[in-house]
Amino acid sequence: MKLRFLGGTGTVTGSRYLLSDDSHRVLVDCGMYQGVKTLRRRNWAKFPVDPASIDAVVLTHAHIDHSGYLPALVKNGFRGKVYCTTATHDLCRVLLPDAGFLQEEDAKYAFRKKFSKHEKPEPLFTEKDAWAALKHFESRHYHDTFEPVKGFSVTFTPAGHILGSACVHVRHQDSGRTLVFSGDVGRQNDLIMRPPEPIQQADVLVCESTYGDREHSELDPEAELETIVNKTVARGGIVLVPAFAVGRAQMLLYVVHKLMNEQRIPKLPVFLNSPMAIRATEIFCHHSKEHRLSNAQCEMIDNSTTFVRTVEESIELDSVRYPCIIISASGMASGGRVLHHLKTLLPNPRNSVVFAGFQAPGTRGDALVHGADSVKIHGEYWPVKADIYNLDSLSAHGDYREILSWLGQGSLKPEKVYVTHGEMVASDVMRKHIHETFGWDAEVPELYEEVEV
Repeated sequence: MKLRFLGGTGTVTGSRYLLSDDSHRVLVDCGMYQGVKTLRRRNWAKFPVDPASIDAVVLTHAHIDHSGYLPALVKNGFRGKVYCTTATHDLCRVLLPDAGFLQEEDAKYAFRKKFSKHEKPEPLFTEKDAWAALKHFESRHYHDTFEPVKGFSVTFTPAGHILGSACVHVRHQDSGRTLVFSGDVGRQNDLIMRPPEPIQQADVLVCESTYGDREHSELDPEAELETIVNKTVARGGIVLVPAFAVGRAQMLLYVVHKLMNEQRIPKLPVFLNSPMAIRATEIFCHHSKEHRLSNAQCEMIDNSTTFVRTVEESIELDSVRYPCIIISASGMASGGRVLHHLKTLLPNPRNSVVFAGFQAPGTRGDALVHGADSVKIHGEYWPVKADIYNLDSLSAHGDYREILSWLGQGSLKPEKVYVTHGEMVASDVMRKHIHETFGWDAEVPELYEEVEV
């Protein structure tokens, strides 16, 4: 059996891993590249293998950097099944069509404003393409074992990152070898998600390293947000939170309303301006067994938040000048409605922009948290006068110590560990941590490298 790294190496986006034997090919994750332009261009390149030659896709979770290329894969010839957990299936029904819609809208906007170098900008895939891809999905429960193709058996275990996130355990029946793909690994003490389930056995482990070279801040994220909100409100400003529609948006809504109920911040209007995040919040409440929040807490979030659903409502929200909290996607300010809010709010020093997690190099979020005095949005540069914060303690990724703790909780003793899904330095530092802590043979693979497993 062979493993080929088609993405997720040297970067935190574009996760794609191809397993193959003499008869079949299984792709684990099918993510889009995000961040710097050189990475985004890979989305438009010819897929490294013929999509029609892939027999099945297995997803670790729904985030676009793990699932977002699926509509393009199907558009270009993939005809197999896509397997994932039930919650991931529900979320992909929201995320993939929304991604297609946003690409169509961005292409139209670029054409209208003439800021694209292409005479007629085209989307990578459309909303229709996304719905076509969703016809290929089949969901499975955690711990159920199934055969995506003959000779390969797969089991999902909870990864604790977002709703539906899973570690993918693949057993090759002819060789008897077991590979485990960590996907994105959650926190040990996340505010809303349950911790990842320990791994008990793997011959080969593919492990993420988003925070492989750092630890999360020990500061209390609730106290940090309390200070930011009160400081901003005191000067009559607005707090804008670019948030990932799945996971971070729900956590932020919970924290904000908790602070209000405890009278640590004033009662303020809270707007969730992301149709995708709104639907993800409804799904979040439906899958109550996967997270820590009670039904009453979910209802509190639902009843105390103004959901901004239409484009007209979103445009109207840009005219608001009183203190409030706006949560809007995307989390790295790489697209979506949050861009229009940034254009309105960044030039005003009364306002604050709060990021809540890892910002991939090359994204606007990365530029802002590293002190950019202006950012380019829709072909124009906008001055940065607002206060900028990054609460990495709200990240959904375990830092290197948390991942090491998780790896040590089971009876795991892999022969080989491949460290992926991290910037180059982070992955290499994580490799060292794993080797020094456990004595395991750990390696950082290169893009398109193929290894025998």
